[in-house]
Amino acid sequence: MATARFGGPCRVPYTHRMPIDRVVSLVPSLTELVFWLGRGGSLVGRTKFCDAPVEAARIEAGGGTKDPDVARIAALAPALVLANREENRREDVEALRAAGLTVLVTDPATVVDAVAMIRDIAGRLDAAERGETLARDIEELLAQPPPARRPLVFVAVWKRPLLGLGRDAYGHDLITVAGAENVLAARPRYPEVTMDELRALTPDLVLLPDEPYRFGAEDARAFATIAPSRLVDGRLLWWYGPRIPEGIRTLRELFAAP
Repeated sequence: MATARFGGPCRVPYTHRMPIDRVVSLVPSLTELVFWLGRGGSLVGRTKFCDAPVEAARIEAGGGTKDPDVARIAALAPALVLANREENRREDVEALRAAGLTVLVTDPATVVDAVAMIRDIAGRLDAAERGETLARDIEELLAQPPPARRPLVFVAVWKRPLLGLGRDAYGHDLITVAGAENVLAARPRYPEVTMDELRALTPDLVLLPDEPYRFGAEDARAFATIAPSRLVDGRLLWWYGPRIPEGIRTLRELFAAP
């Protein structure tokens, strides 16, 4: 079991006898997951960045991922608050717990971790069957034989300073199971790298997502001096939940291309 670096274990033991019917999500991808599980009606609060699906807009927004309105969230009296180690701050999680709220701090570092998280959240929301459908879809993809061609890939995370995707992060495992080798696999999480260092690593492909930094066509032209560069949907790389199967399939097709 993964352990969060703040506020106790990554997952609160599931002891509820009744399905949870009041939920606040501080994580956009988990807001989407709750809707996908058919439990959007249980959401009473979200962040201003929780914009998927479009139905999320009708739910009260209580601040952002890094600055949630703790008092406002506590007033909503949720039975469960969904949080994430990377998305949310330790002090906010601790403040919510101090207000007497149950906070589930997720921290999937691998696709397998994300599958376990999906099952856990689905069980808490009385949507175990629906969650199992998604979990098995992902596991079937993971069970497929590995591709013969495994390109060496650099995934950009931020522009100034230039940060890339390293090991010990969900995105690293995702591109690995999708059939690539991470050019920064020897470095932790999101290391800083220079263009000269990247050039020396000789990647076969550069991926430029549109979040958390929105890389664009100008950036693609700059990185193309190092390797073929592709602009990609960042939500397929970073969002765990119902986007995982599409993320794996899309990346596999991309990595298999000559």
